[in-house]
Amino acid sequence: MYPGSEMIMNPSTPSGSAVQNPPVNKSLPTILVCDDDAIFRRRLVRAFQTRGYETLDAPTPDEAIELVKRFKPQRAVLDLKMPGKTGLDLLSELIKIDPDIDIVILTGFGSIASAVEAVHRGAMDYLTKPADADQILAAFERDGELPPQVPDNQPTLARVEWEHIQRVLTECGNNISQAARKLGIHRRSLQRKLAKLPPFE
Repeated sequence: MYPGSEMIMNPSTPSGSAVQNPPVNKSLPTILVCDDDAIFRRRLVRAFQTRGYETLDAPTPDEAIELVKRFKPQRAVLDLKMPGKTGLDLLSELIKIDPDIDIVILTGFGSIASAVEAVHRGAMDYLTKPADADQILAAFERDGELPPQVPDNQPTLARVEWEHIQRVLTECGNNISQAARKLGIHRRSLQRKLAKLPPFE
């Protein structure tokens, strides 16, 4: 099984751990989710699965490209800012592979201009994070009927801090000591922050 594909695996469990996934509704389109924020991505994948969607889990743009080539999903949800290839780069590559794929971009509140550019390049819509599964599905169903709108709910400071910590931790290969030095805080302070539930309000 391709390591990026978690259509029949629970994305929150280690690779190879079989679980009882919700039944897939074959009449629904397959959805690819690509986001380097593992917690947010896996939560979104699971939310789509519980709604009956066959879902592909891609932690990196390169894995997303391979999954689109192999499984031909009808829809994709892409984070705008990722290490290496950006969501804009990935958007262009996926549309080259499959011009019919429908794409929704997820962006931080400070990246609206880039998100609008993504729509100009072929994305159906964009939403600010943390968007939930129902908001994303609604964006797909609009099918370009409405212009992209900036949502009223901006991320809280706690959410922005959490996303920054997660990104730095990923860049440091999940090395807490290295991430703490890069963030300029004590290792124990970082551990306490990581022990708290992520703010998704």
